[in-house]
Amino acid sequence: MSRSEAPPLPEPLRVPVADSHTHLDMQDATVEEGLARAAAVNVTTVIQVGCDVAGSRWAAETAAAHANVHAAVALHPNEAPRIVHGDPDGRSRQGAREGGGRAALHEALAEIDVLAALDHVRGVGETGLDRFRTGPEGMAAQEESFRAHIEIAKRHGKALVIHDREAHADVLRILADAGAPERTVFHCYSGDADMARICADAGYFMSFAGNVTFKNAQPLRDALAVAPMELVLVETDAPFLTPAPYRGRPNAPYLIPVTLRAMAEVKGVDEDTLASAISDNTARAFDY
Repeated sequence: MSRSEAPPLPEPLRVPVADSHTHLDMQDATVEEGLARAAAVNVTTVIQVGCDVAGSRWAAETAAAHANVHAAVALHPNEAPRIVHGDPDGRSRQGAREGGGRAALHEALAEIDVLAALDHVRGVGETGLDRFRTGPEGMAAQEESFRAHIEIAKRHGKALVIHDREAHADVLRILADAGAPERTVFHCYSGDADMARICADAGYFMSFAGNVTFKNAQPLRDALAVAPMELVLVETDAPFLTPAPYRGRPNAPYLIPVTLRAMAEVKGVDEDTLASAISDNTARAFDY
């Protein structure tokens, strides 16, 4: 089986659900093809997430054109330091570029602020902290950007979508310090059960991706087990994090049923019960 080959369509869900976090602009299919495949397995709504100014504009335009797509707009945590300090190696999709300093960051954030005001933009994110790809020299820019996104989300009454990679304590600290928006979503939840209890006490949504199915992901399953049903979401983060048994092959919203069924086993409930809860939770989280 070729690793580039798309996995087959799973058995459709009986209860329609939403993919709470996807990147249609990074997938092989056209938007229409991707949505049709998802709808064929009863994944009827997707949240299209922007990671930079251009991607956020695209997300907003795509949501405006499709009733079952909602947008989230932001500068990804790794994008903020690249705007400030430059990206000579061209690690992002923009290719090599020079740094524009804090003025360039503020200019980009102003664009995100304008997009966040649009009605079909339901979230501000993905924003947060990433200790994996950004070293200490980029942390000030990352934190400044994160705090700005928190304010944008609150000003426009939108959900805050958090990217937290190897930065749990700092993300929780900044949310507590800045004051989290009314609706806060930990995308691709990556903490343990103890952190899940902290998130639950704060009323934060926890969105689980295909990596919850990986053999080495017992801490994620432990977190899912203690996460309250009314705060659980499901996502693909496609084209990344394809669930087992298709790990390493391209991910897309139509694979949500694979992850959801694995999650239902962990929660000890039937798939219809979990799908109904997730459907309600996602609509509540993103206010649609």
